[in-house]
Amino acid sequence: MISEQRMASPALTTEEIYLERKLLKHVRDNVHGNIFLEPIFLKFVDTEQFQRLRDLKQLGLTHMVYPGAVHSRFEHSVGVYWLAGKAVDIIKRYQGLELGIEHSDVQTVKLAGLLHDIGHGPFSHTFERQFLPQLLSDPWSHEEMSVKMIDYMVDEHNIDMDPEILKKAKEMITASPDRPLQREKQFLYDIVANGRNGIDVDKFDYIVRDTRACGLGCSFHPDRLMETMQVVGDEICYRAKDYLTIYKLFATRADLHRTVYTHAKVKAIELMVVDALVKADPYLRLTSSIHEPSEFWKLDDSVLKTIETSSGKELKESRDLILRIRRRDIYQFCNEFSVPKDRLEHFKGITPQDIVCSQVTNGITLKEDDVAVCNVKIDLTRGKENPLERIKFFKEYGEKQEKFPIPEDRISHLLPGFYEDMIVRVYSKRPELVGVVSAAFENYQLKTFGRKAQVHETPEKKKRKM
Repeated sequence: MISEQRMASPALTTEEIYLERKLLKHVRDNVHGNIFLEPIFLKFVDTEQFQRLRDLKQLGLTHMVYPGAVHSRFEHSVGVYWLAGKAVDIIKRYQGLELGIEHSDVQTVKLAGLLHDIGHGPFSHTFERQFLPQLLSDPWSHEEMSVKMIDYMVDEHNIDMDPEILKKAKEMITASPDRPLQREKQFLYDIVANGRNGIDVDKFDYIVRDTRACGLGCSFHPDRLMETMQVVGDEICYRAKDYLTIYKLFATRADLHRTVYTHAKVKAIELMVVDALVKADPYLRLTSSIHEPSEFWKLDDSVLKTIETSSGKELKESRDLILRIRRRDIYQFCNEFSVPKDRLEHFKGITPQDIVCSQVTNGITLKEDDVAVCNVKIDLTRGKENPLERIKFFKEYGEKQEKFPIPEDRISHLLPGFYEDMIVRVYSKRPELVGVVSAAFENYQLKTFGRKAQVHETPEKKKRKM
């Protein structure tokens, strides 16, 4: 039983509830149902910077393969805001007094959820992880841009917000798995972007939202975890009997990566868009806007339409690539293979040069620009580690709780014993070279692994095409 002193602060009066509801903005979401936005958060939502998120598809170019995947970062951000508020409200309801949760803590978590993606670039992670690295040597992240964008929005729109809330919200956004933060009330920093174990409301929203948009089933239900979680030792912990529900979170995420986010045709289209953007950058100066929020907020998915409808000769190569995508003349998938487990630790990724250098003499000389390679890593968020081992559990509710991990040997033997895949996919940029590129790819595997490690043979009809 949960003691009475651990319940939340005194309830609002009927009049206060009426006034509060009167000021709320009601949004109907197709995943979470009714969402209510408070006036302070509407000051951010009703800006051109936040409204820009409507023009960023959550899954980038995935809608080219899954037509229903046209939901935006606007929907996702509002959804994460709602779940972040729900999560902190649940904790406050049962443990608010003992943890010292204040109204400002609730506002901070909600603000972090609302603005965690405000600095995202076009085409989901393609812009950040594939386009920019080809042109820039310094790393760039949408989390860092989100922090800059928040400061810009506050200054530009004269938003009156407690500086301490803004500071903590920005820290919550950048508390990624690679950059965990240690702060007072650390458990609050684990709600939106969990740097400790990867369980956060960002995943809760996009997993349910993305599976629904793509017409896929989802066996993971976040409500169960949220309603039963408890803070023990300044860390959000879960009931031991819910470990399979947590596993479903990571397994569903990995399945989305394999079947949706890194679908072979989705990656082919992404490769073409990246090539088009690289060729267009000297004229559109996309990379010159990535450090200044005042310019960056003007950049969204419509950049493809800008290229496609331009008449300038300088954009012809980019325009032709986008026209090929429209006409479904995309880079041809040749083959793929899964890197053997014993090679994963030192695997550095395959390049077009590796394929070209493995070419079998057949009268046609391949060039690097004829080949595109995609190295796809899929894991359960912790590489080769079992993510469940980083999560802390508790047995039953009570006054004196102890948190503990569940050792791997006590977890169901039906779960996988290996937690990481690296898939290499090779594409031919020209249909008539599919057979030649496929042969070079197979030869590379023989030289590197002593065998062909590919999942399936390239169909003969593709090799003979044109």
